[in-house]
Amino acid sequence: MHSLLRSLFVVVTLAALSVAAAAPAPRLPNVIVIFCDDLGYADIGPFGCKAYTTPHLDRMAKEGRKFTNFHVSQAVCSASRMALLTGCYNNRVGIHGALGPGSRIGIHADEMTMAEVFKQKGYATGMAGKWHLGHQQQFLPVRHGFDEYFGLPYSNDMWPHHPEAKKGSYPTLPLIEGDKVIDADVTPDEQPNLTTWYTERAVKFIERNKDRPFFFYLAHSMPHVPIFVSDKFKGKSGAGLYGDVIQEIDWSVGQVLDTLKKHKLDDNTLVVFTSDNGPWLSYGTHAGSAGPLREGKGTAWEGGTRVPCVMRWPGKLPAGTSSGEMLMTIDLLPTFAKLIGAKLPAHKIDGLDVWPLLAGEKGAKNPHAAYWSYYAQNELQAMFSADGRWKLTLPHGYRTLADRAGGKGGIPARYENVKIAQPQLYDLHADVGEKTDVASSNPAVVQQLLVLAEKAREELGDSLTQRKGSGVRDVGRLADEK
Repeated sequence: MHSLLRSLFVVVTLAALSVAAAAPAPRLPNVIVIFCDDLGYADIGPFGCKAYTTPHLDRMAKEGRKFTNFHVSQAVCSASRMALLTGCYNNRVGIHGALGPGSRIGIHADEMTMAEVFKQKGYATGMAGKWHLGHQQQFLPVRHGFDEYFGLPYSNDMWPHHPEAKKGSYPTLPLIEGDKVIDADVTPDEQPNLTTWYTERAVKFIERNKDRPFFFYLAHSMPHVPIFVSDKFKGKSGAGLYGDVIQEIDWSVGQVLDTLKKHKLDDNTLVVFTSDNGPWLSYGTHAGSAGPLREGKGTAWEGGTRVPCVMRWPGKLPAGTSSGEMLMTIDLLPTFAKLIGAKLPAHKIDGLDVWPLLAGEKGAKNPHAAYWSYYAQNELQAMFSADGRWKLTLPHGYRTLADRAGGKGGIPARYENVKIAQPQLYDLHADVGEKTDVASSNPAVVQQLLVLAEKAREELGDSLTQRKGSGVRDVGRLADEK
């Protein structure tokens, strides 16, 4: 009898082991990053916009998590995108400002992009929208980890129709598929289609790859000037052309979310929605709002680097919640790598895994010692404590409208340039608008951030103090250049 029971036990155990061995491993999560261009902090409903509605982003925030202290590394196009896709401060990898059509540099072949992180684990990778990390073939997305690409190689205002451009200063604006130009001259009649075209590509990508893990980067050209909207949203917001443009972006988010739901991918997909920097305030009626924040795009003030951010992953991120912990785009790549079990690059990156903060884990702390903010040609302009409370603004020059209104109809108002002569300290928990300098009453905090600023200069340099950084890598260059 005992022998029979032992035999049955062995058979049942072997059968159970066989079933366990045959069971498929849990599918890795999908990731979608939606990256707008020049979207202001207060331009969407979850961040206080009342002038028009954004129902799909409202839904995303209700079903997901809002991050109210989320920053980019630098408040300008190419620099911001480089940081997002490499997990590095952009000046570590040689990209500053916004690359133009005449540029002969771009992302270096040795840098590991977010797409290449996902490729390690067999993901399908795709992109639609604005690239802006080099327009020559060797720099394009399909040469840096993306299986497919459709979009503009740089900003949509870098074209002959720009009212501020000198005649002949820009070539025609190309539309690219893969690494080939498919439309050499994107016209004012075509630009209204961009948001729809990019969205259609995202939807089709999801549908084609619904049975395997995927990563998609949807980088909208809007609401960067010149702003355009399709006929289906023209005049619909009741808040002018800018409102129409944002409502079409909101529609795009809805299309992505609905596609995920249709294919039962909701519970296994992390969607991140954010912007590359704050609003281009000089454009006035054709620009967004930074809400309570100071200044906008092109500055190291909060209105330049702090951007709206909503993330959604049902069952993984606590629904209907908000976090005021400081985070930066450099943290996304290492966080994604940890989630899927991928390796980080062998070279140094600056971002860190912040999943406990994203997930709202009790007692989670930011793992950074500090964040820093550069602008212009490698100018260290500000330092942040890792908890996001203290910000030390270092001596530098910046542009401002000085409370004047921006322009109308796509014609910008002129900035004036001003300088900060001494370090200024702001308590962002009490003064998010950076109105009151509290340096004199907090000398120990100032000193602590100045020490950390020296570490930043040692690593990445600082043109304001004529420092060269020991940790800076070379930018990618055309093969015939040194």
